[in-house]
Amino acid sequence: PLRFQQRLIKRAMDIVISLVGLVLTSPLLVLAAAAVKLDSRGPVFFVQERVGLGGRRFRMVKLRTMVPDAEAHLEAVLAHSALQGLASKMPNDPRVTRVGRWLRRWSVDELPQLWNVLRGEMSLVGPRPEEVRVVERYSDWHRRRLAVPPGLTGPMQVAGRGALDLDARVRLELEYIEHYSVWRDLEILARTLPAVVSGRGAL
Repeated sequence: PLRFQQRLIKRAMDIVISLVGLVLTSPLLVLAAAAVKLDSRGPVFFVQERVGLGGRRFRMVKLRTMVPDAEAHLEAVLAHSALQGLASKMPNDPRVTRVGRWLRRWSVDELPQLWNVLRGEMSLVGPRPEEVRVVERYSDWHRRRLAVPPGLTGPMQVAGRGALDLDARVRLELEYIEHYSVWRDLEILARTLPAVVSGRGAL
């Protein structure tokens, strides 16, 4: 849905801003990584297969915010989720570590995804990269969100974050895709920090 010129400008922004972002946030990432390691056993980074542009899979990187065996307890958590639907999340998830709760509150755990942006697997702005198990159960209209690269931030992050259910989130993302502009990307980037500071929808 994006014109060639739009894709070119978007990719140029991704490369420049992700490079600068990685350099500027590297001290914070080192401190956060040390805190993760000291707080609980297990690896510093959490790497998970996600679905990107056109349904292609890639390995998304985050700072680990949960106990090492969190995936083994996923079904039990979803059964007690406060939100209904495929992409539901649970407030006060018992799998989240003490440091992980702080990292999630301030979205510090997402900063390693600047590497995914630099590699071209993600963009700075776009629909959030979805888990494979969720995409496998998408309705046809949900799959339309895969028409653009997934984003480090996006409409979901500035309009509710984890407080939105799947359908509400996809509607926001489709509206973003259908009315895409470079200025819209810049607007969402500008609104992301205030959204993080407010903490609305952070789970």
